[in-house]
Amino acid sequence: MTRRHRTIAVAHGALLVTILAGCAGAPSSGSGASSGGAGGASAAQSPRVANRNLSGFSPAFRQGYAAGCDSAGAGSRQRDEGRYKSDPDYSMGWNDGYSICRK
Repeated sequence: MTRRHRTIAVAHGALLVTILAGCAGAPSSGSGASSGGAGGASAAQSPRVANRNLSGFSPAFRQGYAAGCDSAGAGSRQRDEGRYKSDPDYSMGWNDGYSICRK
């Protein structure tokens, strides 16, 4: 593993720890996961996403997280492939949502 890959892996791990730490203190109302726009509605519909505190993340990250979490629960990939390839926030959110919700 190269130094760059190791740095990316550590940063990704730190992000997951931050998300999980935020989940521990998240209110159960789910209001923190929703935001204006289409992404808030998607995140509010999934009960596995609604109890996550994603308020500090961009709308693109929250939308990707909701799609990834829904994919983990459905057993089939549900994501916007074009956006996954072109939007780093969406792809990181999708990866994190999928990883956390499939456990």
